[in-house]
Amino acid sequence: MSLVYFLFAQTLLFAIPLMIVALGGMFSERSGVVNLALEGIMIIGGFSGVFFMHYMQENDIMHGMPLLFLSLLIAGVVGLLFSLLHAFAAINLRADQTISGTALNMLAPAIGIFIAKAVQDGSQNVSFTNEFRITKVPVLGDIPVLGDLFFKNCYVTTFLAIAILLISAYFLLKTRTGLHIRACGENPQAADAAGISVYKTRYLGVILSGILGGMGGLIYIIPISTEFTCSVDGYGFLALAVLIFGNYSPYRIAGAAFFFGITKTLAYTYNSVPFLAALKLPDTVYKLIPYIATLILLAFTSKNSAAPKADGIPYDKSKR
Repeated sequence: MSLVYFLFAQTLLFAIPLMIVALGGMFSERSGVVNLALEGIMIIGGFSGVFFMHYMQENDIMHGMPLLFLSLLIAGVVGLLFSLLHAFAAINLRADQTISGTALNMLAPAIGIFIAKAVQDGSQNVSFTNEFRITKVPVLGDIPVLGDLFFKNCYVTTFLAIAILLISAYFLLKTRTGLHIRACGENPQAADAAGISVYKTRYLGVILSGILGGMGGLIYIIPISTEFTCSVDGYGFLALAVLIFGNYSPYRIAGAAFFFGITKTLAYTYNSVPFLAALKLPDTVYKLIPYIATLILLAFTSKNSAAPKADGIPYDKSKR
């Protein structure tokens, strides 16, 4: 049973950031703006959060959960500001959204490396101390099965992500603003005729993707490393695959993220699984599992994709 607990905990570490970033992408795409800049937003958000942690810990100013929550806030705010560049290009300038997203993906690591080298005498790696893992949640950790799965050796970001999932689903599906976002992604002309500001609504969608993307970048880094090298290993692009596989729906995105989390877990922990270890296959085979699974699933599911009809199409009020 300990192997099951171990694999489940590892799966959560991979699935949680994927889910948060994909939910961010969902808001942008459902409002009608393709956001290929998720990779760059994760990098710039993760960099700002880690850089803040590094400064606070090195100068012994702040530690523990207050530092984690404040770092997440900073990562979200910086992700928001960075996403505004994409929003301005896509909404105001009506630029090609693929090109503007790609440009931001290239810009983000360059900014991070430049700042890190300028501040740290030429070193581009920003280190921090991981003091955020919770060994056991009091009382809840004693619950049979669930206590071992969720409340031992865990991170508070797991529970934060579940809350974000529930709030995102309610916001998008049950509120008036969520309805406006969906309307602008499906039929912006009709939304405009109904008195909805398409430009403001699309800005809101991109801003939400920036906040969640920036936070997702930091959440990805904390459990797996104690230094940031201005890379999130393609997780932003994988989040786009999760978004498509999840059919732009909050709960399906959560399921898709968990599936991809399992494939990533098997790719990195196959030596701990007796059956897989006995196969004695090369490391490369296991590390290819997440990407091969992504290609296969997208090939079979893309035909039934429920992408918003106006996704990626700049809105021109004069052509209504």
